[in-house]
Amino acid sequence: MQTKELSLYHIIRPSSILNKKAPVLFMLHGYGSNEEDLFSFANELPEDLFIISIRAPYNMQPFGNAWYAINFDAEQGKWSDDEQAKSSRDKISKFITEACNAYHLDHENVTLLGFSQGTILSYAVALSYPEKVQRVIALSGYINENILAANYQNNNFSNLKIYSSHGSVDQVIPVEWASRAPEFLNKLHIKNTYEEFPVGHGVAPQNFYSFKKWLEK
Repeated sequence: MQTKELSLYHIIRPSSILNKKAPVLFMLHGYGSNEEDLFSFANELPEDLFIISIRAPYNMQPFGNAWYAINFDAEQGKWSDDEQAKSSRDKISKFITEACNAYHLDHENVTLLGFSQGTILSYAVALSYPEKVQRVIALSGYINENILAANYQNNNFSNLKIYSSHGSVDQVIPVEWASRAPEFLNKLHIKNTYEEFPVGHGVAPQNFYSFKKWLEK
């Protein structure tokens, strides 16, 4: 199946389901990467899933893409462009609807799979617009409350489930940031699973099999 011209560049792996609307999994890559990165998982994931791997909207030099800028400043240290992040949050939300319509997918069976910055955005989309997302696989990221929609606490999260994992020796995003997720999600009564693996900023094989099992359940 050919990739359609939509608001965000993406690549696809069609579903094995042909006679009805298929469930869909959207992939959101990390800072400085591209749509090919997480797509390497595609052939190992359930065949019934229609997989869409999205390229982040901001080009970086000399290559790669970002969902929002991360700036390094002598006085402020490292800081994120939260306004750009909110813009990407809303672009992804719009794209979910657009892609489900364009490829005739089941908009009530949507999973987001993110890594690092892609995870931060996956959390932001799901917590801001839970009516659009049923499951999140959040790898090596954290919840940034500054980029969630206003009054997100009042949303209905009854259909949302989240799996999150992190490397216990992650040198890019501290494991302490990620490990706050369960308490945050429990307060919102969101069903969640959190795991740590003895790796750095990456996805260990046992991590992959763990989230795959969670997804198949």
